[in-house]
Amino acid sequence: MTGFYIYVSYCFIMSVIAFNMMRIDKKKSIKHRYRIKESTLIWMAILGGSVGELIGMYSFRHKTKHKKFYIGLPLILFIQCMILGLILYYKYVPNS
Repeated sequence: MTGFYIYVSYCFIMSVIAFNMMRIDKKKSIKHRYRIKESTLIWMAILGGSVGELIGMYSFRHKTKHKKFYIGLPLILFIQCMILGLILYYKYVPNS
């Protein structure tokens, strides 16, 4: 298994976890219970769960009015895509 597939698998697993964290936090907010910290949700996105968190944010209409989420999560995803693009570019483009 190459590094690319390992990275994609890791991001998929982190996205599933982040999606479920958004679902759980939304349920807890409805019931006025102890919540998951916003910093924890942001760190999950930084660690690879940004796709799952974005999907969860709009699926459950949760944290959609917080700037750090509606601006921050797409920005984190963009940065992660750029890093992945650079890794793939330098791996597969021959040196001139």
